[in-house]
Amino acid sequence: MSLTIRKAENKDTAKVLDLLHQVLEVHADLRPDLFIPGTTKYTDEELHAIFADDATPVYVAVNEADEVLGYAFCVLEEPVPSNNLHPHRTLYIDDICVDSAARGQHVATRLYEHVKAEAERLGCYNITLNVWAGNDGAQKFYEAMGMKPRKTMMETILGD
Repeated sequence: MSLTIRKAENKDTAKVLDLLHQVLEVHADLRPDLFIPGTTKYTDEELHAIFADDATPVYVAVNEADEVLGYAFCVLEEPVPSNNLHPHRTLYIDDICVDSAARGQHVATRLYEHVKAEAERLGCYNITLNVWAGNDGAQKFYEAMGMKPRKTMMETILGD
């Protein structure tokens, strides 16, 4: 299968919304106390604004027919002045999703490799992301890409 990675365009909105729904269902299954099934993270208008903003690049993997098979939402994080931390530019991966019909075809690997190349091109020090506890497949994938845990966020749910 021939695969191309490019920046998302407004014509990709419907498929990206479908993929956002797919990934939300994974998260809603893991944490129904946080995620609302049947919803998506963004509206059409919000996606168009994200696609147009160089600080929030979205890369899509497309086949020969230019059909979107997956995406990587990213955020370019500029160094924040600090007395105790080195200033580093970071490319944060907000979300990677591959269509359920395209899984097992190395689409996520190609997306991650593209994000890594873009981070290097943009002069970033690192790539970061968050993985929800219980999403073992995602964690194993990112570890296979060479990522290592940086920190762990913990919680206590109150009021139960």
